[in-house]
Amino acid sequence: MNLKTTYSTIGQSPGFFVKIGFRLTSNAGALTLRNLLWLFLIGLPVFTKAQTEKQRWRQHGKQTEIIRDQWGIPHVFGKTDADAVFGMIYAQCEDDFNRVEMNYITAMGRTAEVLGKEQIYTDLRMKLYIDPDTLRQEYANSPPWLKSLMNAWADGINCYLAEHPKVKPKLLTRFEPWMALAFSEGSIGGDIERISPAGLKAFYGNRFQSYLPEPEWELEENPSGSNGFAIAPELTQNGSALLFINPHTSFYFRPEVHMQSEEGLNAYGAVTWGQFFIYQGFNSFNGWMHTSSRTDVIDHYALTVREVEGNYQYKHGSQWLPLREKKISLAYADGNTTGSETVTAYYSHHGPVIRSEGDKWVAIQLMVEREKALTQSYLRTKTKNHEEFQEVMHLRTNSSNNTVYADKDGNIAYYHGNFVPIRNPSYNWAGVVDGSDPDTDWKGLHAIDELVYVFNPENGWIQNCNSTPFTAAGPNSPTRGNYPNYMAPDAENARGLNAVRLLSHQRGFTLNSLITLGYDSYLIAFEPLIPSLKRAYERLDDEAPLRAILAEPVDRLSAWDMRFGLASVPMSLAHYWGTALLNKARELERPEELYLFDFLTEYTSDAMKLEALEEAVEKLTEDFGTWQTPWGEINRFQRLTGDIVHPFYDQKPSIPVPYAPATWGSLASYVGRSPIATKKIYGTVGNSFVAAVEFGEKVRAKSLLAGGQSGDPASPHFFDQAEIYAQGEFKEVNFYRDDILKHASKTYRPGLGR
Repeated sequence: MNLKTTYSTIGQSPGFFVKIGFRLTSNAGALTLRNLLWLFLIGLPVFTKAQTEKQRWRQHGKQTEIIRDQWGIPHVFGKTDADAVFGMIYAQCEDDFNRVEMNYITAMGRTAEVLGKEQIYTDLRMKLYIDPDTLRQEYANSPPWLKSLMNAWADGINCYLAEHPKVKPKLLTRFEPWMALAFSEGSIGGDIERISPAGLKAFYGNRFQSYLPEPEWELEENPSGSNGFAIAPELTQNGSALLFINPHTSFYFRPEVHMQSEEGLNAYGAVTWGQFFIYQGFNSFNGWMHTSSRTDVIDHYALTVREVEGNYQYKHGSQWLPLREKKISLAYADGNTTGSETVTAYYSHHGPVIRSEGDKWVAIQLMVEREKALTQSYLRTKTKNHEEFQEVMHLRTNSSNNTVYADKDGNIAYYHGNFVPIRNPSYNWAGVVDGSDPDTDWKGLHAIDELVYVFNPENGWIQNCNSTPFTAAGPNSPTRGNYPNYMAPDAENARGLNAVRLLSHQRGFTLNSLITLGYDSYLIAFEPLIPSLKRAYERLDDEAPLRAILAEPVDRLSAWDMRFGLASVPMSLAHYWGTALLNKARELERPEELYLFDFLTEYTSDAMKLEALEEAVEKLTEDFGTWQTPWGEINRFQRLTGDIVHPFYDQKPSIPVPYAPATWGSLASYVGRSPIATKKIYGTVGNSFVAAVEFGEKVRAKSLLAGGQSGDPASPHFFDQAEIYAQGEFKEVNFYRDDILKHASKTYRPGLGR
């Protein structure tokens, strides 16, 4: 047997070589001593068939150390990257195995087996793409270095389950390495989540029944979203670049993790439960923050279909092509028993059919590059400069995100999207295009240098708040007309305007002043809204009943500084008024070019504005006894259980939180979505993991996590960050080993049979 080590480069630059595996050519039936030596030299673990799974665990355990700091954050040290992966997923399972398991149950389309039959069409949308046999083949074809990480990932979870027999999985009692490919980006389901289960049910469950999705008009202007800021050295006090990492996700969706190996890995940040790469974070050299993008990466095709002898065909140009059929089994729980249904799914060359509209079947095309996506997600964490980072970006599999970047060399950058198909710009790609027209087919992918991109702008700062990239660097932003519409359809929003307002006039940034900026309390959306309310009130007849009822509320709002705060009564009134006005505005047609708050100002009538304020006063009085209720008595943080869907109770303890929904321009977003009726607002989405990083001679960072690291109510780290979270007081990140050891609360090695 001859063994050759294979090296490949990612991207065009010769400066960044990544060892991605080896090639075996078999001339003999067994490994020779020489070949074993080669395996040792290239750093891959050598296991024979005679070695048991537990022996593999022990091998990893001997080479892996987990140190928990004073906040319970796991710092995982491994001899190899695979050891670090083994330890970090073991630590995740310790903190919240329930979330790890549920993420993979969801990713593999098996939620109905846990939650019941009503979930089968949610599962179907995943199974249109996720097939265990396909994943096994992709795993088998993966480069050895990546396969070794997937092996270590599965070993880490299975080792945890073996060493914690009291933990009872809902469904997945054993994890296989190929399962890691089911979840290769940072959001569960990724682009697949945009497929409507209701459309699938109408088509596949009701024999091709037509389904028209609701028109997309986000009145709430993405109240969760994310913020990313990068500051160049010339604007900082000590001449080091800064990065603000501020994803707005469901609370407890990502914990903090630090993983390090002797093979060049040293990454810290937020990891989505169950994944083995740092999704948003930093290493010793650079940092990356992903914000959700509206770059058009998904297309819908209207197919002209005919049936010929029981088989379905669709027109493409002058041809009739067969629709590929695939039998998909959908298992579900039914009380104490189980059942299953089988769906025959149809696929065009664009992708699967997901609904019908009239006599047309609608197929969807989106990115399906699991192994490359997992490769990109992991390799970015090991880059040492912008050149290497950009080379990883050339893989072009980050389909749903923008990226804000900063590094130790003083570079800052912004990438608007990553995976962008090339299309004929004369078509309206925001809608459904004609699938029978070959001119609507994708023409490959745009190169990285063709995308909307910012690098070291003269103004010295970059921002993105899920908003247009054409204000990302103020006056030095890209020009809209230089790009096809499908590449950057994103609108501006209140957070984006607020960020530009703040960044445009500040100099001498420090880590603390950047955090202060990220928590600025000004709510820019009310700038035009409140004066319009006052004008509406002044136009009331002197004898109108509302004049007396609303006199004091209008006065309080008119005198307000438009900042959130625990003691602020106008904040409470403004939020309830704005929410009521939003609900009334849903019946109106909104011009796309208008900001949400300008639309509410200009298109809602005087009567709508005043009636909404009256409703707000009545609601506050009914729920709290008076409309003059401070915001801190209404806006609360409560964490009682480790349940993924968290119940809230007004009569149980909670703490006040000053932040507001991003709808109004709050950079520190805080949104309540209670599964049960409550009078108070309990946050569930918004600021969760937040970090600020300074890339000096030594990297320095501060971070914050909603609640705490652990999902176990009995853990001291279930609620230990709640108070500092509510106050916006960040903790110092323990990044270097000396600091970690100074604050160590527990040190152990997983896999040694504890």
